[in-house]
Amino acid sequence: MKFLLVFDFDHTIIDENSDTWIVKCAPEKKLPNGLRNSYRPGHWTEYMGRVFVYLGDNGVKEEEMKRTMTTIPFTAGMVDLLGFIGENKQLFDCIIVSDSNTVFIDWILKAADLHNVFDEVFTNPAAFSSTGYLTVQNFHAHRCAKCPKNLCKRKVLKEFLDKQSERGVSYTQIVYIGDGGNDLCPVMFLKKDDIAMPRQGYTLEKKISRLAQDLSPVECSVLVWSSATEIMSYLKVLIKE
Repeated sequence: MKFLLVFDFDHTIIDENSDTWIVKCAPEKKLPNGLRNSYRPGHWTEYMGRVFVYLGDNGVKEEEMKRTMTTIPFTAGMVDLLGFIGENKQLFDCIIVSDSNTVFIDWILKAADLHNVFDEVFTNPAAFSSTGYLTVQNFHAHRCAKCPKNLCKRKVLKEFLDKQSERGVSYTQIVYIGDGGNDLCPVMFLKKDDIAMPRQGYTLEKKISRLAQDLSPVECSVLVWSSATEIMSYLKVLIKE
C-alpha cells in the first residue's frame, strides 16, 4: 500500500506565482492597466491567454520566457523534500494539480531535474503556436460552483483515484499539500485518515480555520507547514509507522 502525495504548484512547490512571474518578460516588466483590469473572477486562464498575446505582440520569444521562468525560487526545503520523495518512490505516488500550465511546470521541473518525482501533472494545457505565441486552454469543464471555471481540483483528484482503483491501486493515506483557495475543494473531499497540509499564512490555512470556527471542520487531519522540511519530517514518521 502506497501513500499518495498531491501537490499544488504556485506558492507551494515554487515560492512565487508562475503566471505573475512571467510579467518580468513584458516591456518595463509590467502590463498595461487595461489588460491588468480585464481579469474577471473565476476566469484566470482566459486572462492569462490575453497576457500571452500581449507578450507575443511585444516580441517576447520562447527562449526568453524559459530563461525567466527557470529563475523562480523553490519554496524553502522543497528541493530536499522532492529529492527524498524521489528516493522513496516505491512508497509514494506523487501528482501535481495546479492552475498554472504544462509549459511552465515542465520547464521549471526539468531545469531542476525534478520531473521524475511526479507520476502525473494535471494543469492547463499550453503550447507555442506556429507564430511563436504561447497559448493556454482550460484544463476541463466541471459543474462545481465553488471552483474557477477552468479547474475543479476535487474532480481531478476523484477521477485520478477512480482510475487508480480500476488498476487495483489504493492508498493508505492521501497527503494534500497546497496554499490557495482553490485547494479547499479537494481538501473537503479527503477522509479522516488523510491529511491536509496548508501553507502557513496563506488562503487555504485561513479557510480551513474559518470552517473550524464555524463548527464545520474538514474531516481530515490538518498540519500547517512553513518550510518543506516540516513536510519531510512528517513523511519520515509516516513511512516508519
